[in-house]
Amino acid sequence: MEDDILQEFLAESWENLGRLDTEIVRLEREPSNSDLLGSIFRTIHTIKGTCGFIGLTGLGQVAHSTENVLGRMRDGRLEVSPPAVSLVLDGIDRIKELLSGLEDQGKEPALDSRDLIHRLDLLASLGDPVAQPPVSPPPPNVEEPALATPRDAAPAPSTATPASPPETDADMLPTKIKAPPPVVATAPKSGGEAATSETDGPSSGDSRKSVADLSIRVNVDVLDLLMNLVGELVLTRNQLLQLVRGEDESRYAAPISLLNRVTTDLQEGVMKTRMQPIGNAWSKLPRLVRDLCQITGKQVELEMQGSETELDRTVLDAIKDPLTHMVRNSVDHGIEPPAMRRQAGKPESGQLRLRAYHEGGHVIICIEDDGRGIDRQKVLRKAIDQGLVSEAEAATYSDAEIERLIFRPGFSTADQITAVSGRGVGMDVVRTEIERIGGTVELSSIPGEGTTIRIKIPLTLAIISALVVESGGIHFAIPQLGVVELVRVPAEDRHRIERIRDQQVFRLRNRLLPLIELRDVLQLNEHRASAESDLYIVVVQVGEEQLGVIVSEVFDTQEIVVKPVGRLLKDVTVYQGTTILGDGRVIMILDVAGIAGRFGKNRVETTNASSQRTEADDQIQSTSLLVFTADDGQLQAVPLSLVSRLEEFSKEHIERS
Repeated sequence: MEDDILQEFLAESWENLGRLDTEIVRLEREPSNSDLLGSIFRTIHTIKGTCGFIGLTGLGQVAHSTENVLGRMRDGRLEVSPPAVSLVLDGIDRIKELLSGLEDQGKEPALDSRDLIHRLDLLASLGDPVAQPPVSPPPPNVEEPALATPRDAAPAPSTATPASPPETDADMLPTKIKAPPPVVATAPKSGGEAATSETDGPSSGDSRKSVADLSIRVNVDVLDLLMNLVGELVLTRNQLLQLVRGEDESRYAAPISLLNRVTTDLQEGVMKTRMQPIGNAWSKLPRLVRDLCQITGKQVELEMQGSETELDRTVLDAIKDPLTHMVRNSVDHGIEPPAMRRQAGKPESGQLRLRAYHEGGHVIICIEDDGRGIDRQKVLRKAIDQGLVSEAEAATYSDAEIERLIFRPGFSTADQITAVSGRGVGMDVVRTEIERIGGTVELSSIPGEGTTIRIKIPLTLAIISALVVESGGIHFAIPQLGVVELVRVPAEDRHRIERIRDQQVFRLRNRLLPLIELRDVLQLNEHRASAESDLYIVVVQVGEEQLGVIVSEVFDTQEIVVKPVGRLLKDVTVYQGTTILGDGRVIMILDVAGIAGRFGKNRVETTNASSQRTEADDQIQSTSLLVFTADDGQLQAVPLSLVSRLEEFSKEHIERS
């Protein structure tokens, strides 16, 4: 029972602390936001109260002293200043450190927090207007408590309120940084708002109670098990649909149709339990930006839009590190120091904006800054110096190709290695991680105006829509998120497949599409199709590029359950998993990014670059359309980018509700 209480305390504390960094940095910008300050105070108050209940003395003392400072701020007796906020953050960091030790060791770690507690108590006592002589002005050189060096004297109790600040404590404050004199806020509107630190007002209690009543904490393993069971149900549903397909008068058609609808609703419901707001991956970014600003001496305003946008927990975990690295890059490389921004006619404070929104079956994340942009000539020189490209190749590169060099392994523009960046391990890893989950990364920059990074990632990886194809007599599944379009090349049009540098290409709408034979990549033993048969090209998206995969047959699309590959196949990059078809066959799910890597992605980029340079003069802007006729016989069209898939079924199967 005791272990269960401790685990519950740890889970709740980490959940609450996860949003504290964001709230406190926001409080630094909005010092008069009483609701925000009240929320921060209640979080620390909850942790302190639970510590007393389960006997965590050291952790409780740190939380109590931190709560005292926040209580003085809430009551208007202490100004919300950057030095005071920094000291509160030190208290929160120590709480996190103690929680980590408690989680690892199963008991409270023996950490000496007396220095920190003394500084917190000192700040709380100096901020109390009762502690100041009523007729004397505030001390002229009161310093930042966070930098205080305590002597051998014992720390003053947190509840003490002396008539005047002790001279010994004032002498201990350093002379380098001057803290602003305390400011007494206006009187609260009601007596209930000036409650002591031990008791919350009724409004805050009701708010927390309502949140607790509307949500429960469920172990992630339970959700994963539930997701696996739903996956098995989806596979069984597919098998039953396969059995009645083509039978017009089957007596099982009605119940299977009902089972299909219920399974779909259940699948969507379980998927929602795995969905989490992307704000969970953003919670540490405000603190990260603040710390980077202190290291680099820059001023950066972080704006986050769409933090409520939801995506699968697995995808969320996969993008946390790439997001952190790109934000760090934007602050370190993108945004200029204040003096340089003044010379360029910009505000001293740079703007860094994160945006997230849904687009079809994807989530789009944009990271935008108004910094210096990318110096393409510097990038090109660095790439030549590091041996990534030759001078002859560099002379033919377009702006977009130069920007893509940033994603090359080992590339770095930093002149020296620092604690922030410069080790050459960065954007290539970011692209690899994003593409591993079926996403893409695009970069665009305007010199002197800023840089935008656009990430496109799937909503979920557990149950996906896939296109079933055949090559070498074997069926495979290609995730539909990576499929752009299908092209059928009739036998009489095979001459449209050309060769450039021993590479097959297909001229598709004024551009050259590089082609690969799936049977060649997978080394399948089958004779090539005869010259009299048609060819099928699956156009897939790999990063910013497209390539065509030649297969012998294309079937329908299906909702498939992704099963991970076994240990023996985990290093085979051309597969991302397995699935079971409706007829019971086990087939492999292809990884188009891995296929492109096996094929040689640089060859894809080179082919596309040649196409762009040779056809730049006569290229026209065009939009792909799906052309169809409706019941009235009128010819109509819809942009192909809006079409997720095509399904063929009898008109009699359309129902009305």
